[in-house]
Amino acid sequence: MFLRSKKGFTILELLIVIAVIAILVGIALPKFKGMRDEGSIAKAKGELRTLQTAVESYNIHNGAYPANIGAALTGATPQIIATAPTDPFSGAAYGYVLAAPYYVIYSAGPGSAAGTATVTALGAVTETNGGSCIYVTNGTPIDATP
Repeated sequence: MFLRSKKGFTILELLIVIAVIAILVGIALPKFKGMRDEGSIAKAKGELRTLQTAVESYNIHNGAYPANIGAALTGATPQIIATAPTDPFSGAAYGYVLAAPYYVIYSAGPGSAAGTATVTALGAVTETNGGSCIYVTNGTPIDATP
């Protein structure tokens, strides 16, 4: 007699394979979110440095800091930036607060609550909503020691 080999997989074997794949996906997804946040933080920091350079350039050419960074920097003569970048966390424009002669440009940051920043007329920067924002300023940073 010849032994006949069975073809295909049983339902139990397929369920085990699906369970193993589900466990691997469950382990991998949080790591991908963390990597995506790290990438967004790096992108925001780079774009904020670019915007800070653009604001300083605007000040050099016009003798004052712009009231807003969108239209002022794209419409300046000479043109400083072609288009204003958007915050990778909120999808909106980066925040900008001017309290002449100080300013702060900020990103909402990766926190669950959208972070914001303000600057006083003395140049002190403060954060609200959990302190998750990423910012650049020509004032006094939050973590600066007197």
